[in-house]
Amino acid sequence: MHLKTLSLINFKNYDEGEFSFSDTVNAFTGNNGAGKTNLLDAVHYLALCKSYFNPIDSQQIKHEKEFFVIQGKFIKNETQELIAVGVKKNQKKQFKRNKKEYPRLADHIGLFPLVMISPNDISLILEGSEERRKFIDNALSQTDTQYLDELIIYNKTLQNRNALLKSNTERGNFDASLLEIFDEQLVNCGTKIFEKRKAFIEVFMPVFNKHYKYISNQTEVVELVYESQLFNGNFKTLLNNSLQRDRILQRTTTGIHKDELVFTIGQMPLKKFGSQGQQKSFLIALKLAQYTILNHLKGYKPLLLLDDIFDKLDEHRIKKLMTMVSDDDFGQIFITDTNTSRIKYIFNEIGKMPKIFEIDNGKINEPNER
Repeated sequence: MHLKTLSLINFKNYDEGEFSFSDTVNAFTGNNGAGKTNLLDAVHYLALCKSYFNPIDSQQIKHEKEFFVIQGKFIKNETQELIAVGVKKNQKKQFKRNKKEYPRLADHIGLFPLVMISPNDISLILEGSEERRKFIDNALSQTDTQYLDELIIYNKTLQNRNALLKSNTERGNFDASLLEIFDEQLVNCGTKIFEKRKAFIEVFMPVFNKHYKYISNQTEVVELVYESQLFNGNFKTLLNNSLQRDRILQRTTTGIHKDELVFTIGQMPLKKFGSQGQQKSFLIALKLAQYTILNHLKGYKPLLLLDDIFDKLDEHRIKKLMTMVSDDDFGQIFITDTNTSRIKYIFNEIGKMPKIFEIDNGKINEPNER
């Protein structure tokens, strides 16, 4: 699978743009703010129906414009697929496959799998547990449509249960029958999600360790541990035991929405004791492990997007990483960097040359492949 062409209208800092890509490595180079990352985000939109960086679709529209359109042609199983997304201010997002609109966006997730590595990924280490749950959910949703459906139902039910807890407190009465319905839905979906997350981590860990050891030359010992309240007992029992606390706090305090991934280096918290280079290597290994598992489960190679990955990596780790992603285990790659010469030098060292697009303030110079 690969993305053959991409076209943009009024997307972020682009009035318009058209690209024809290599099915191996494509590089976007230019100064900071030129629009390189915006191109990666456009590819992300086509694969996962949303921006990687900003959940508000209308904020992706170019300033003083009323809409944006992204269109891409994918080649998958020797068949061309036309994917298009359009957003107008104050209107519902339109997402189409071969000119036919999806009844729901969830039906598109996983058809064109993608992994993106970005400086923003540091939030996985520095921010709260929600960011780390999103990582697991993203990986599983692209391989398991049932998982995504269960997650959507769980989150909606959780929202309804929290609203009920708040409403009951404000009105001074308690609707036990409605709460029981919500609890049953949470238990049904949440238990399935827990089991799938647990199974995913068991498969994920050895793959992650393999990638980290390769990138770091086996100089550090790292680990990630899946923590969940559901390890401590039956979900229904846990909900019953926390009911009084939930009523006081007016929110659901027990469930898979409290799950956590703990990252360590040398058995110490990565957030506090990992250097910037170690943290970045950890994040890259996370994403490459996700890529490897996606590839295995889907049976074809996902897209790999690498945004400004050379920052805070030493030359040894850069070369190891580029050698890895340029071999036959990886498919089409999109990469950004501020330095065209560095891109050429790195890939020349490993015997491959990407198709290079030089970007200048939302404008595209002719590609240079040498």
